[in-house]
Amino acid sequence: MIIKSQSQIKDNENGLYLVATPIGNLKDITLRAIEVLKKSSYILCEDTRVSRILLERYEVKSCLISNHKFNESKNLNKIINLLKSGEIISLISDAGTPSISDPGAILVNECVRNNIRIIPIPGPSAVATAVSISGFSEKFIFYGFLPEKKQALANVLYKISKFDETCIFFISSKKVNKIIPELKKNFSGRKIVFCREISKIYEEFIRQNVDDLEMFNKDLKGELTIVISEKKSKKNHTQKLSESDMIIIKKMINKLTIKEITEIISQNKEVSKKEIYNFCLRLKNEI
Repeated sequence: MIIKSQSQIKDNENGLYLVATPIGNLKDITLRAIEVLKKSSYILCEDTRVSRILLERYEVKSCLISNHKFNESKNLNKIINLLKSGEIISLISDAGTPSISDPGAILVNECVRNNIRIIPIPGPSAVATAVSISGFSEKFIFYGFLPEKKQALANVLYKISKFDETCIFFISSKKVNKIIPELKKNFSGRKIVFCREISKIYEEFIRQNVDDLEMFNKDLKGELTIVISEKKSKKNHTQKLSESDMIIIKKMINKLTIKEITEIISQNKEVSKKEIYNFCLRLKNEI
């Protein structure tokens, strides 16, 4: 794999730049992001009122184009034509990395079809931030925003719960009480972190055991990033060696090593490897 040095990366070439913006604190923006936004002829944003606060802070005077989930398909031909004409265009969301649970995927795919350069400008991400402070396994699955309807919500949480890894999803704080019963039903025995107002003044991380969850009796604000811990693996020591297992081991004891026998017998058995190993050792000593 060839990695370009920083001096070889050109942020003034035409194409679509996916620029990550702060998820709270406006100081979290990168220097490279500011440079790219200033060089852009146009900046596509979800809500021009929200984006203007950030852009005015860093004296970015590029032309803004409203581009949200209700008009991104309608805007497509216009934006592709601008990109083909050689314009530098940046795509930002209200907060975080574009096209992740935000508009952008439709435009990205159209750029791929038209062989237009797509350049990511990495930066803030609610997902990475939430995982980093959770203390849970770094191996995770991310769902995005949970569905609205009750049955669809129940189905999604049931499916997510089947994964052994850390699980992450978004939900509006106004709807969080609606999922508490489903969380307790599907994620019993696991831990949970509710991440609220990340990097803002009222930043809060609420840590609990899923089994101890209760309805929130205070009004939360904004969107929540929820992280649920990985499943704890069950230790294989709930059963003793059966008579049939012992007979099988006795037949193998002179043909295989103790390590090989231990691996074979322990597969799909709730017997500790230590118990299998010690039984083999006793047989060896008797021979």
